[in-house]
Amino acid sequence: MYPETRILEYHGYNIKFRNWLMQLAKHLAQGRLVYLSQQQEAITVSENDSYRWMAFSDVVQSVMHQRNPWQLTLPHQIALLLPLLFSKPARIIELGLGGGNLTRFLQHLSPEIMLTTVEHSQEVIKSFTQYFNPERVNLDIICADGMTWLAQQNSSDIDWIICDVYQSQEFGFDCIVNQLEVLTSKLDSQACLSINLPDISDSDINLCLTILQQLQPNHHITYFNIPNYLNIVIHLTPKHWQLHRLIKRNKQSYLTPITIQRWRRFWPHGLQLN
Repeated sequence: MYPETRILEYHGYNIKFRNWLMQLAKHLAQGRLVYLSQQQEAITVSENDSYRWMAFSDVVQSVMHQRNPWQLTLPHQIALLLPLLFSKPARIIELGLGGGNLTRFLQHLSPEIMLTTVEHSQEVIKSFTQYFNPERVNLDIICADGMTWLAQQNSSDIDWIICDVYQSQEFGFDCIVNQLEVLTSKLDSQACLSINLPDISDSDINLCLTILQQLQPNHHITYFNIPNYLNIVIHLTPKHWQLHRLIKRNKQSYLTPITIQRWRRFWPHGLQLN
């Protein structure tokens, strides 16, 4: 049994996260419906003067800042992108598009990044293209099942895999285990893997971590429980990365010095298993 998941709680950040979510919730309560999917997938797009957001079955999946579309808006998104503190990945695979928060942020971050996003739903891609790509950036988006597509790729060409796939409760835990097997099978010894897990039980989290340790013994595993949020974020980073040194002094990053200073406060509050 692993120790209880540690909360990101320091220098008032737990309070900041809570205030952040409360302010965002007020905005989301004042929205007007822009789009309602006529397909089987219950996708809605709503907006107000400050934000536009996408929801699946009334669950908000992503939120875009209208004035700064590249800005991250939900707490788990920063946690999911923390490996940018340690490296400058050239080739990134993103599984799951949604409203494109990560996609817009990474494309805005650096022209050196080669990003491919894989999304299984044509309806989600259509909604993103029409409502969540305001600058009409030409993006590499593939409509396919993420795990099936990934299984066909050459792992040596991938620097970072980000798995942020929407998990419906109907798929069950076995689906998550199958995803972990595919993801780790394509993880090169020099590459990084980041996973956003849905709200699952403590026993299932422990099982996921055990499986990851068995499948990838040559990677560090660090995981985060986001304050006032249901998601668990897990990172697998190469063991040769000296994280304790890189977190203090690393010149290899796309992030601005100010962003590095802010984000580096998060990392020590994750729980490292090996």
